Amino acid sequence: MPRVSRYPVRQWIWRAFVQSALIPLILVETVLITVYLLSNAAIRDAQIGHLQQSALEGLSTAVAREGQVIDGRLRAVEAQVRIFRDAASHALQNSGFQPDELELKRHVSTSNGVFYSRSDDGRAASFYANSTPPLQQDHVKALRLSQLDPLMRSIRAANPLVSALYFNSWDSYNRIYPFFMTPEQYPHDMVIPDYNFYYLADARHNPERDVVWTDVYLDPAGQGWMMSAVAPVYRGDFLEGVVGLDITVGQMLSEIGELDVPWQGYAMLVSRDNNIMALPQAGEEDFALRELTEYSYAEAVRREVLKPADFNLGSHAGMQPLLQAMASGQGRVQEVMLGGRQQLVAWSEIPQTGWRLLLVVDEENIFRETNSLAERYLQIGYWLIVGLGVFYLLFFAWMWLRSRRLSDQLAQPIAGIVGMMRRLGQGDYHPSAPSSQIDELVSMAQAVQQTGEQLQASDIERHEAQRILQLVLESTTESLWEVDAASLEIKVSDHFVKRFGLRAESMSFSEFNLRVHPDDLERIRHLRQLFAVSGEDQFEAEYRYADAGGEYIWLLSRGKVLERDSNGGALRIAGTHVDITRLKQVQEELRRASLQAQSASQAKSRFLSSMSHELRTPLNAIYGFGQLIELETQDKPQAQQEADYAREIVNASRHLTALVDDILDLSSIESRRQQLQSQAVEVGALLNGCAELVLPEVQQRHLQLQVLAEVDAGLYVQADMRRLRQVMLNLLSNAIKYNSPQGLISLGYEVRPDCVRLWVEDCGAGLTAEQQAQLFQPFQRLGRENSSIPGTGIGLVLCRELASLMGGDMGFRSTLGSGSRFWIDLPSAAAPETVAAAAPLVEEVEPKPKAEVLCVEDHPACVKVVQEALREFADVRGVGSVQRALTELENCTPTLLLLDLDLPDGDGLQVLDAMRRDPRLRTVPVLVISATADEAVFSEARQRGAQECLAKPVDLAQVRRLALTLLGQGH
Repeated sequence: MPRVSRYPVRQWIWRAFVQSALIPLILVETVLITVYLLSNAAIRDAQIGHLQQSALEGLSTAVAREGQVIDGRLRAVEAQVRIFRDAASHALQNSGFQPDELELKRHVSTSNGVFYSRSDDGRAASFYANSTPPLQQDHVKALRLSQLDPLMRSIRAANPLVSALYFNSWDSYNRIYPFFMTPEQYPHDMVIPDYNFYYLADARHNPERDVVWTDVYLDPAGQGWMMSAVAPVYRGDFLEGVVGLDITVGQMLSEIGELDVPWQGYAMLVSRDNNIMALPQAGEEDFALRELTEYSYAEAVRREVLKPADFNLGSHAGMQPLLQAMASGQGRVQEVMLGGRQQLVAWSEIPQTGWRLLLVVDEENIFRETNSLAERYLQIGYWLIVGLGVFYLLFFAWMWLRSRRLSDQLAQPIAGIVGMMRRLGQGDYHPSAPSSQIDELVSMAQAVQQTGEQLQASDIERHEAQRILQLVLESTTESLWEVDAASLEIKVSDHFVKRFGLRAESMSFSEFNLRVHPDDLERIRHLRQLFAVSGEDQFEAEYRYADAGGEYIWLLSRGKVLERDSNGGALRIAGTHVDITRLKQVQEELRRASLQAQSASQAKSRFLSSMSHELRTPLNAIYGFGQLIELETQDKPQAQQEADYAREIVNASRHLTALVDDILDLSSIESRRQQLQSQAVEVGALLNGCAELVLPEVQQRHLQLQVLAEVDAGLYVQADMRRLRQVMLNLLSNAIKYNSPQGLISLGYEVRPDCVRLWVEDCGAGLTAEQQAQLFQPFQRLGRENSSIPGTGIGLVLCRELASLMGGDMGFRSTLGSGSRFWIDLPSAAAPETVAAAAPLVEEVEPKPKAEVLCVEDHPACVKVVQEALREFADVRGVGSVQRALTELENCTPTLLLLDLDLPDGDGLQVLDAMRRDPRLRTVPVLVISATADEAVFSEARQRGAQECLAKPVDLAQVRRLALTLLGQGH
């Protein structure tokens, strides 16, 4: 086979590109773009240089000319001020002048001491402020100054710049023309020497006693922003007052607006302190200012109001180059950035006042002609670009024909290489290589063949590594698992199948759940449902799983989502099973050790229980007699005070009873753990039931209650029903008492990997770190001992003990200022079997006119309370010991027996046993009233025949109700 010449692919493409594209492209682009740029730049530079020089010269000439015009106008105003000053001095010294009758009638005094002119009459307004007391006011001087009125009218008529003329005296007298109602504009206690149109002419500011100009200020007379030319009036060395001519900013703007500014520019006037004194409308847009800024004239007459800081050139960043140039005195034109545009500013100084006249011209207006010429050159450039585009179209068409021929020579070998790679993917590690004239393609085909050999070797190594990995996984975990969400099937490894004696590696969830412990099954289902809708990637759960022998093993199941559908739902999840039975055993041993460590606290609780037992008997007497007094006096208006005292005794007894109950409850829990009756408790029903119990108190305190639990959710926990309700009600009570006004209380549950969490959350003040550390200490109320909120300080301690006895745990989270969340974690349980319960039959007993009640009680006061409570329908006889009770029962058959269990000579249960052995006494109802408030003791009393049990101190209404029921007279 003849040898075919071959080329590298880079050389192949480079030769074609150089011959057909690169050389023509470089030549055409270089010539056209160079000619365009050089000609356009040269012409534009020449025009801009010429116009810029002309603009600078024109602006300098214009600003100097217009500055002279403004200076002449101001000199004319100063001349009139001097005439006015001389006339005022003469009027003050003309003591022989007598005002006419009209002038006298025009002036009146107000009740607060202001002397003013009340009518116009073509004369000036007069105002004497009461800052000078009426007895010290020189009314003669005020009337004498009426001589100035004709001159003031003449000056204002002769000079359109002048808006007002005035004379201000050292003692706060003001005469101003034209007339206005001065009391309506001036404050009655105005101090005129405090304003710049007075003090700028005094000896400190104007030692030469010549005419001076004020800064722009807000006129107290209500004529807006203005400036004044003022001059002092002396009598010897004493400053009698100041005369002034007011020029409003509006008048100055009209004068400046008439100046001839070239290139559509505008002029503005600036003070020696660089404050803008007069700014036309075009300048307001450039400086983002409004000339007549809204200010209250009431503020202007209280204090001197000058132009705001925004009117100072120094507050505008773009004006800094101009200020530096004016300060250095170099040149008369400066380029600045103003109003978002490049503008030229020329200035000249007015010698009379030190003010500066600024002419502002937009550079765009100056260079409009140059820009028009540049626009023409741009059009020429556009035509050049269009021509270049047509050339490119023809060039690319020719290149396309060339590329087709080139691609024909490349496509076949590349397709052959692609086929080699496809066969590699199918497992053929020795594909044949196509032929080609290009060295790189031949080398690529050879590389693919070498890749196939390497893949074959790697595949052998992968199988070996997979085998080793499988051994490692089987030695470190129970098994691997994978879930297919579409078919709801779970696949486990062979090791798991053998370990637990399963039929196959793949099974449905219902078949897998048959081995899950019934107490854990509902929780696992909830966790799976939450994982399916939450969108999380990680899954974790702990549960018990039965092996082939029926023994339950604790498993930790962890998994991760491997694949999701287009909507984000999980398609495949994989993970591991780990045997954590030993870990659970260690945790249980640690819990037992923790309970043993609390034995010292239990001794204290037993002592408190004994003391509380001894408190109940006298407390019963106090509570009972207090109720009797309250009942006897509640309908007697003349005994209202006694009724109030009795109510206070009852309330205090109830609070003390609650404290004793909590102490006894805590003591009984610590010493009698076997008394809890564990059962499956439905979570939704429990939480909604607790919410109904506390709803009245929630509404009374104007709070909100939110229950996040469904009644028929089918989720159960293993707990004592009564104790669990006690814990949740305690947590709800705390949330109500310590919540913020109109706050929210939330109640709900959360399914966790190893338990079910019931929680209560409030939005109260929260707890500090120090309070959190003391939270579960008995009798610790966290600084609220002296507050009006009732409490004993052992409620949370009792809740935590109950949680521990039910195989759970209790915790909390609190943020200062945001509220707290308290929870109890309990093991999950299977739903209980439904058992139909028969309704008990209750026989109705005919009421008797007067029942005979025997009260076995060793405390006479308690007997007296019961006698008073039941006197309407029963005769109560009392005995104080077991022996006397047995003797009494041998001789009579009472209708009802009230029995105290703690008697001097024995246990009251002996009396119960004796009655149940005697056929005559077996049907006598028994109501136990005892200071021993232990539920276990009461349960034993019911087993021995007692119908009802009450703990001291008792509520008399409840005693009456139970007695009537047991006597057959209740409903």
